[in-house]
Amino acid sequence: MAVSGRFVAVVLLGLVPVLLFPGWLTVLATTAVLGALLGADLLVAARLGQVTVARAQPPNVTLDNEAEAVLTVSNDGSRRLRGSFRDGWQPSAGAQNPVQDVDVPAGERRRFAVRLRPVRRGDLAAPHVTLRAFGPLHLAARQRTIGCPGSVRVLPPFHSRRHLPSKLRKLRELDGKAAVQIRGAGTEFDSLRDYVRGDDVRSIDWRATARRSAVVVRTWRPERDRRVVMVLDTSRTAAARIADETRLDTGIEAALLLGVLAERGGDRVDFVAFDRRTRARAGAAGQGNILGRLVQAMAPLEAELIEMDWSALPAQVRAVSAHRSLVVLLTSLDSGAPEEGLLPVAERLASQHVVVVAAVRDPQLGAMLRERDDATAVFRAAAAERALLQRAAVTAELRRYGVEVVDAEPQELPPRLADMYIRLKAAGRL
Repeated sequence: MAVSGRFVAVVLLGLVPVLLFPGWLTVLATTAVLGALLGADLLVAARLGQVTVARAQPPNVTLDNEAEAVLTVSNDGSRRLRGSFRDGWQPSAGAQNPVQDVDVPAGERRRFAVRLRPVRRGDLAAPHVTLRAFGPLHLAARQRTIGCPGSVRVLPPFHSRRHLPSKLRKLRELDGKAAVQIRGAGTEFDSLRDYVRGDDVRSIDWRATARRSAVVVRTWRPERDRRVVMVLDTSRTAAARIADETRLDTGIEAALLLGVLAERGGDRVDFVAFDRRTRARAGAAGQGNILGRLVQAMAPLEAELIEMDWSALPAQVRAVSAHRSLVVLLTSLDSGAPEEGLLPVAERLASQHVVVVAAVRDPQLGAMLRERDDATAVFRAAAAERALLQRAAVTAELRRYGVEVVDAEPQELPPRLADMYIRLKAAGRL
């Protein structure tokens, strides 16, 4: 049972006769009247045992967008249901109108829409709905919590989508340029065409020239159907907040842009989220939109407060692709001792694959480096300089093993990783 604010006002009104005619008889009479009103109103209220609530599963929604959760309230009793309900979405679902008034005649049903504006990525749940049925005086209400589980999957926002048109334009320019200029091992034969002045004589096809009695050259195109394996580090270092988002969210943005770009470039894309076990996996097997599979796999990911098992990483890559591939490690350059984790694994992978390490650099380091107004700021600048020198040392060691490194601030990491892919593709290294 629940009482309303109107009943509280009636109780305060009942204090008037008690103050005017003090005595036990007045108190008892006022209490009896209030109790009778409360009981009568509660007795006439609709019985919630004869009310059912059904929930329609809301569609997936992108972070910062809105969705609607639809509830259907059915009144199977003989009394009109007047009251309210509260939809029990967790706070991060951002329910705009979780409490709504209900008025359902006997034997009928009504639909109600709850607007959701999520503030975090992942699977957000609503385990129940709480109903209140008031009487005609609106003094008291029957209350019941009905189990009505529901959930909505909030997908990554993919803010780096804005870089996709320019990167695709570079890929198309690469296709047009490569047909004339690229040759040699690591590129794919495209077609034959007539020789024009300025062509490399080493690209002349002498057999075709003999058959046509005219000089013919081979043309080449960028490699296609190569494997791109993206490995996202979900260990404790991914929980660090850099700028206004976690390192994990920045890695997701970079992986989405690279995945879509590689698919448009004709390559096969695989994604693995890993720390000590595989948290998510998405691949290019079968037909369909790679972006949809990636966002579905990435949506529930959260950083785990455990150390990365670097020794198991080569086996994870081998399980995805046994052939030479482009392996992109989205991780951190300042996580613990890289000499015992990242460096030996990167060297081992680089002997079989083309390896790119993509890491997020905190822009605060640059700001601390420039501020030297007082002694405290100088010490901060020294600490920032040391951190940057350590990152530079790890980067130099990785490049010595033949590993490409993309070390950039959060907003710059996705486009710079995409540019690295385009450069490797143009060089025929995939």
